[in-house]
Amino acid sequence: MALPSPISVTPEALVHIKALLDSRGKPSEGIRLGVRSKGCSGLSYTLEYADDASGFEEVVELEDGVKLLIDPKAIMFVLGTEMDYEVNKMEEGFVFRNPNEKGRCGCGESFHV
Repeated sequence: MALPSPISVTPEALVHIKALLDSRGKPSEGIRLGVRSKGCSGLSYTLEYADDASGFEEVVELEDGVKLLIDPKAIMFVLGTEMDYEVNKMEEGFVFRNPNEKGRCGCGESFHV
């Protein structure tokens, strides 16, 4: 029996992940999701190109062979999260809807669990 995916990715986010990987100009294993200490609430999401998998990362297989690799230090902070991509009048970018968040800073840059 397969385990449920630790994170869900909306179709809008998938389109933008594919566009990032296609525009990179060199092969990538996928996109790596992590968290780091930052901001007034403590943690911030990070996204970077993954040239290869570390072997300890959680690999989420998306459509068309696209992979989202979750840093092992981040997995407990992102379980159940939905990754989306939103465009509004003030900004556009990836948005993380995390049911584990207990709060966010005023600017939305960081969160705590």
